[in-house]
Amino acid sequence: EDVLPPTRGRLTSRDELDTQFDMDTEDDKARSKAAAIPIRQSDLDTLPSRVATLKISERIDRSISPQKKSKSTIDSPSVTPRQGVSPAPVSRRSENTPSGVTSTLKRRPIAADRTNTLRDYNERLEGRDLLNLVVVGHVDAGKSTLMGHLLVKLKVVDDRAMHRNRTEAARLGKDSFSFAFVLDESEEERSRGVTMDIAQAQFKTKTKIVNLVDAPGHKDFIPNMINGAAQADVGILVVDSRRGEFETGFEYGGQTREHALLLRSLGVSQLICAVNKMDTIEWSQDRFEEIVKKLSAFLKPSGYKDADVTYVPVSGWTGENLITPNNPPLSWYNKDESTSNTTVNGVIHGATLVDLIDRLKPPERPISKPFRFCISDIYRATGVGAGTVSIAGRIECGGVEVNERAILRPSNDQVTIKSIQIENTNVTSAFAGDNVTLNIQGVDPTHLFIGNVVCDPEYPIPCATVIQARIIIFNISVPIIPGTPAVFHFKSMQEQAKIMTLVEELDRLTGELKRRNPRLLPKNSSGVIELVLHRQICCELYSDVKELGRFMLRQSGLTMAAGIITRIIT
Repeated sequence: EDVLPPTRGRLTSRDELDTQFDMDTEDDKARSKAAAIPIRQSDLDTLPSRVATLKISERIDRSISPQKKSKSTIDSPSVTPRQGVSPAPVSRRSENTPSGVTSTLKRRPIAADRTNTLRDYNERLEGRDLLNLVVVGHVDAGKSTLMGHLLVKLKVVDDRAMHRNRTEAARLGKDSFSFAFVLDESEEERSRGVTMDIAQAQFKTKTKIVNLVDAPGHKDFIPNMINGAAQADVGILVVDSRRGEFETGFEYGGQTREHALLLRSLGVSQLICAVNKMDTIEWSQDRFEEIVKKLSAFLKPSGYKDADVTYVPVSGWTGENLITPNNPPLSWYNKDESTSNTTVNGVIHGATLVDLIDRLKPPERPISKPFRFCISDIYRATGVGAGTVSIAGRIECGGVEVNERAILRPSNDQVTIKSIQIENTNVTSAFAGDNVTLNIQGVDPTHLFIGNVVCDPEYPIPCATVIQARIIIFNISVPIIPGTPAVFHFKSMQEQAKIMTLVEELDRLTGELKRRNPRLLPKNSSGVIELVLHRQICCELYSDVKELGRFMLRQSGLTMAAGIITRIIT
C-alpha cells in the first residue's frame, strides 16, 4: 500500500515506521534535482469520463445555480459542472505558475502574527486537545449503535431525540436500531439498516474534543469510508465478537482487514479495537483473548505499533463498558487496583472506551504552514447573504480568519471568507485539524467542485495531471503493468487514472532498490510509478503536507494499492 523509495535501506526494524510510507526528506530533495522525466502520451481518452461519485450530505437548499458573472478579479473560463476537480483553467495567474512544482511550502516565511486568534482558538478548545476520530469495521459489527449509545450516555443526544428514534425504529420493525438512528439519519439508511454515507458528530471527554466520523462498513461504500478515514487522526476498529461473525469480517474478503489497512495507509497510526456485542457471548474472557490474539497478529505486520493499539470489550446495545465498567461478568477485565492502568498485550484492565479515547495522543498540527482547505461538500445555505456559497471540509494546514481573502484552486477564483462555522456555531478563526463550514463570496458556482482546495493566495497549492509516486500494493489477483487503469481516490474525490510507467521496484520492508523499469509489480510488493490523471487535481508532496500527499488506487471495487506523492511532474 504505500510507496517506498529506492536504495533507502534506512530501516533497522519494522517498528521504526512512522507510517506505512516512511519518507526520507533527503532522498526526495535528491529526486527533485533530477532531470525531468519526459511525459508520455496517455491513452486516457479511452477511459470513461468519471467513476463513482460521493454522495453530498443532506443539506437544506443545497442546489447551486450559476450567477450572472463571477466577481473574481481573475479571468476563469466557464466549465461544465461536475462533482470533483475542475479541468485545468487557462488564466493569467496559471500562466505565471511553473509547471514543475517542487515545494511551495518551504518558501513560506514566518506566518503573519496570529497571537490574538491563536488565543481565541485555545479558549475555544477549553484546554482540551482536538481529535478527529473515525469508526470503521465490517458491516453489521455494530458501529453506529455503539457510537450512538456513547453519544446518548455523554448527553450529546437528548431524551426527546431518542424517543423519536425509538418510535421510528419500532415503526420500521427495527427496535434494536434505535441507537444507530442517532447517526444514520437518512430515510434510505434507516429502511435498509445499513450505513451508506459518513455521519459526523462532536463530543467532549475530560481531556479531548472529539470530531466523530462514523464510516460505512459495506464493501459497496468503500469510497465513502476512504473519505471519512482521510479526515481522521485516530481510529476505532469495531469487530463483532460472536463466533462466525468475527471470522466472516476478518477473513479474506471481509472489511475488517481492508479497513485496518486503509486506515494505516491514510496515516492513522493509533487504533482502538472495540470487541463489540460481548453481551451476546456472556462476556467470555476466552473469546475476547482469542480475538485480541488474532487481531494483534494481523495489525503488527500491517504497520501498527503494539504501543499504539489497545483492545476493549464493549456492548453497544446495553452500553456496558462505554463510560463506566459496572458489569459483574467483567470482573476478569476490571480485576483489582494493582492491575488497573497496566497494559498487557494491548489490554488496559479496567479501562472503558472513553478512557481509551482520553489516552489517544493528538497529532502535531501544521498551523504555521500556508492555508489549505479541502472541499468535501458544497451547498447554498440560507441566511448567509446573497451571492454567498457554503463549503464544508477540513483545514489541513494553516489557519483562516473571517474577511480574509483566499484563492480557489484550480480555477484560480479569488474568494472572501465571509464567515466561519464549527458545529453550527460562528467563530472568528479556524486552524489545521478543524472541520468547518466556510461561507465564501466572489466565486463562480460553476467552478466549485468537491476536491477543490481553498488556499493562501500567496502560496497556492500545486495542481497536477502527471505525478510520480511510491506505492505499496495489496493482495491483488492481477499484477500491475504499464497501462493499468485505476480509480485515484484522494481526500473526498475520485478521478480516473492510468499507470503509465513502472519506474522502480522496491523492497517492501527496507525500501531498497530491487530493479529499475520492472515489467510488472506483483501483489504485496512496492515500487515507484508514474501516474497520469484524467483531469487536474490539487495536491502536495508528501514530504510537505502528509495529509495532502496520500492517495489510494482502486479497480473493479477492490483496493489495489496505497501511495504517496513524491514528485509533481506537470
